Amino acid sequence: MVDSVNNNSSFNSYTAPTPKKSLGKDDFMKLLITQLQYQDPMNPMEGAEYASQLAQFSSLEQITNLNDSMSKSMEINFQLVNSINNTMTAALIGKEAKVDSSTMKNSGQDSISFGYNLAANANTVTVTIKDSKGNVVKTIENPGQTAGDHKLSWNFTDNKGTKLPDGEYTFEVEALAGNKSTISSSNFIYGTIQGLRFTENGSKLVINGVEYDLSTINEIVEPLKSSK
Repeated sequence: MVDSVNNNSSFNSYTAPTPKKSLGKDDFMKLLITQLQYQDPMNPMEGAEYASQLAQFSSLEQITNLNDSMSKSMEINFQLVNSINNTMTAALIGKEAKVDSSTMKNSGQDSISFGYNLAANANTVTVTIKDSKGNVVKTIENPGQTAGDHKLSWNFTDNKGTKLPDGEYTFEVEALAGNKSTISSSNFIYGTIQGLRFTENGSKLVINGVEYDLSTINEIVEPLKSSK
C-alpha cells in the first residue's frame, strides 16, 4: 500500500528588493567607506585616488543639493505665478471677451451672443445653426457682410420661433464673394465675463453661463455693435 504524498507544502515567500536605477550621495559614501574597510593593507588606496573619489562625492553632493534647491524654487515660483494669474484673472470679471469657439450651450439662459470675422467683404453671408444631432434649426441670411467682426444674438428659437430645448448647438458661416468664391471666416462666442472658478485643472472663466479655459480666450474686447 502506497500512501499519497501531499505536495502542497508551504514555503516562505521571498520578494527580491527592487534595485535602484541610480545611486545617490549616501550610496556613494557607503561604497567609499566599504572600499576603505576592505582594502588590502599591503596595497592601500593611494592618496591621489582617495582625493579624487572624495572630490567626486563633493560634486555629487553639490549637484544633489542644487537639484533640491531648484525643485523647491520652481514649486514656489509656480505657486506664485498661479496666485498672480488668479488675481489678475479675477480683475476681468465684468469685462467682455471673445472666445474661439463654434459651440453654444443652452443652459436655460435667455440668449447667447456669438459672431464671426470676415477676412474680406462678402456678397452673401449665411449663418446656419445646428443641434447636437446635426439638424439645422436656424438660418440667418446676410447678418453682416463687411470685413471684420460681426456680433449676433440668438434667443434659442428655431426658424418658426419655437423655443428649443437645453443642450449644445453649433453654428457655421458661409461667406461668398460676387464670383461665388468662398471668403475666409472665423467663429467666436462673445459675452460678458460673469465669474471665475478655480478648479483642479486651473482657472475657468464663466461667459454666457458656460465655463471656458483661459487658453480659449482670444481677447478681451470692447462691446461690439450688434449686426442684427
